[in-house]
Amino acid sequence: MAIDSDSRERTFKPPAAVNGDIRDWNPEDESQWSQAGKKIANRNLWISIPCLLCGFAVWMYWGVITVQMLSLGFPFAKDDLFTLMAIAGLSGATLRIPSTFFIRIAGGRNTIFLTTALLILPALGTGIALQDISTPLWVFQVLALFSGIGGGNFASSMSNISFFFPKKVQGLSLGLNAGLGNLGVTTMQVVVPLAMTFGVFGQQGMILKSSSGTIIGKIAAGADTYIQNAGYVWLLFLIPLSIAAWFGMNNIRDEHVSPDIGNPFSCFVKLIGMLLIGMITASVGLWLILPAAANGAGINISKWLVLPVVIAVTVFLLKLIPGEISNNLKRQYKIFNNHHTWVMTIIYTMTFGSFIGYAAAFPLAIKVIFGFSHVVGAGGVLTHDTANPNGPSALMYAWIGPCLGALVRPVGGMIADKLGGAKVTQIISIVMVASALGVAYYMQMAYKSATPEEYFVPFFLLFLILFTATGIGNGSTFRTIAVVFNKEQAGPVLGWTSAVAAYGAFIIPKELGEQITATTPEYALYGFSVFYVLCVVLNWWFYLRKGAEFQNP
Repeated sequence: MAIDSDSRERTFKPPAAVNGDIRDWNPEDESQWSQAGKKIANRNLWISIPCLLCGFAVWMYWGVITVQMLSLGFPFAKDDLFTLMAIAGLSGATLRIPSTFFIRIAGGRNTIFLTTALLILPALGTGIALQDISTPLWVFQVLALFSGIGGGNFASSMSNISFFFPKKVQGLSLGLNAGLGNLGVTTMQVVVPLAMTFGVFGQQGMILKSSSGTIIGKIAAGADTYIQNAGYVWLLFLIPLSIAAWFGMNNIRDEHVSPDIGNPFSCFVKLIGMLLIGMITASVGLWLILPAAANGAGINISKWLVLPVVIAVTVFLLKLIPGEISNNLKRQYKIFNNHHTWVMTIIYTMTFGSFIGYAAAFPLAIKVIFGFSHVVGAGGVLTHDTANPNGPSALMYAWIGPCLGALVRPVGGMIADKLGGAKVTQIISIVMVASALGVAYYMQMAYKSATPEEYFVPFFLLFLILFTATGIGNGSTFRTIAVVFNKEQAGPVLGWTSAVAAYGAFIIPKELGEQITATTPEYALYGFSVFYVLCVVLNWWFYLRKGAEFQNP
């Protein structure tokens, strides 16, 4: 009997749960997983997904808001409007660096609750600021900086979910969390334009000076719009989701996850302090990069020099925090000694960085390239300020690409679970090179045409292919990371790679805005294509060639 009892004990050891904390968690134990673990993991996943979705929505809504600001006649130049999305992008990316390490320091439940609740501040502030067309640019820039909290949430969310599921379903579970969470971009691009057509919060509307649109169709100039609802509408989701995270999620208190996190209040203080470090370094970096007209230093320091410094300084300052935070970070910083961390950072940037950057820039790019006629004016100079009455509505079409990219992410994870992550990544990398070159060609043709709408269909279809490839590739890279790294390092690596990749949300809008100003938008896509070719070579060398340490993981 004693032997049978011991056998049963080895067969099933249930996790101990007290006040939201779980101990003895081992999803690789088949008996624990089937009898209790799967239910707990799925509950945390299905609360995590809508929290992450709203985080993406608040982070990315500047891509839609700026289109409507242009239609309403807010007194800002087009390139200034591009900077709002770029500011949110750089902030969200930088905040992913501290967020990478939040789970060990504060636990999953505490982290997801606080970071979701904090999004209420920029959502409310954006609603207030948008009610007045005379609100200065710097106010919107500060709000864009704070909305980056939603972008930072991805790192902690992915790290947290990676600890709940066994390796056999890591591609699917992480793909679901990322893919459905990333649907926040699409959800926002559908919900925000629709919300702006109704005075649902009882405010006064503004009059459109040029045409706009929703998923349903175009809206003619002269119609009322309620642009402030772009911020207010998210309060309807963020408040109940914060409550759900607090009462429905768990902290895993085992040694390899969150062993010594303390009480919730102390966790919140630590997390807010680390977020402030990221905001300070992001703010300084933005000030160095932005022109004087956009409240920057105006000293023309290259973003390619500033961004690595922002990343390095953020990592360094976090390490200087005394006490247990420093000890925990030192342990997790071991990921930087693994060369696969750096390889996967580059490859992950190709997939997720492209997805989030294109999602950020797509609406305004459609508006600027196809919403205006590009005609030769006095002196033979090409001008770009004449409204094109036949141009497509950016808000009708922009949501489709991010939607495809998000929906296929779990599919990419499932395919990679069967075929191997590197093989799937290699195929989509080649597709991304070809489709980016095609987008560049039609972008060039449209930006020199008095009737740019003639080139919209091939431009749009190629962009849809590009978005789809980024989604499938993102799912396949999750699989590679889950296999290459051990269970302690996989979560932080996911967070770190996503942090660096998220700078795509800054680089792509900024680069595209600069090239549009220079009247050569196609150059941005040519540059991205070169980067994709580099990723093809790296993926083959480290994960596909004969003799690779991890062959097609």
